[in-house]
Amino acid sequence: MTIHIRLMTRVDIPYGMRFREAAGWNQTEADWERFLGLEPEGCFVAEVDGEVVGTATTCRFGQDCGWVAMILVPPERRRQGIGSALFRHAVAYLEGQGVASVKLDATPVGRTVYLQVGFVDEYELQRREGIAPAAESHGVIPMAEAHLDAVLTLDRPIYGADRSNLLIRLHREAQGAGGACCGVFQKGEGEVEGYAMVRPGGRAAFIGPVVARTEEAGVELLRWAMGRVAGQPVFFDIPMPNPVAVRLADEHGFAVQRPFTRMYRGVNCPGDPTQVYATSGPEKG
Repeated sequence: MTIHIRLMTRVDIPYGMRFREAAGWNQTEADWERFLGLEPEGCFVAEVDGEVVGTATTCRFGQDCGWVAMILVPPERRRQGIGSALFRHAVAYLEGQGVASVKLDATPVGRTVYLQVGFVDEYELQRREGIAPAAESHGVIPMAEAHLDAVLTLDRPIYGADRSNLLIRLHREAQGAGGACCGVFQKGEGEVEGYAMVRPGGRAAFIGPVVARTEEAGVELLRWAMGRVAGQPVFFDIPMPNPVAVRLADEHGFAVQRPFTRMYRGVNCPGDPTQVYATSGPEKG
């Protein structure tokens, strides 16, 4: 069997959606469009005899790090080396672009594989799920374009890399009719102390990223995000080094769905996960 890997295009999105559905994942067509928009030369499909049988995406955040995600193969094609070939191709693409660190969020099964090819544990995360409460919040206002510079400046040292490309795009998407929204925590005319983003998903609304330099801002932003999707099923991913976010999720009855391990290969760009109240998800960290 010969596996041919080529660039993914918008024409391939229905395959990605079908594979995502079979895996029970949460991405929408808008997520696939975003993958392609952010890294058009770094999203791939695998073909066997002309049939699309798998996907992989990457995303670069400057030269500090690149992200590997969406390694999807339909059930009838698994255990044929397709996922491994896509993973190797995606990592080789990022390392060929000169990024210092390649990162991913691994499931427990995936972690054992990634350890064997040079990836190292960074920290643990938990996927939380539940019905969002009608939580009250204070100090959070809609994110305007005028806030973006402050948001990007705040985010970079906390995330550990410059992901302006992602955050600007998510903010732009929130200006449309797709159901996404963004907020910032700001006291009066003071500095922006944090931000939160919420977007629709295939199975549940997704909260994240939520990033804040103070505990007050982080709590209010996470509560604001819950309130924006009150009554709906919700997912969000919490870094375990942030006990405040863990406690807030527990207080609002969000169950642990599954663990992830953030891993990297190369020179780590660690950031500060104690100030991350929800990640942007395993697709882009």
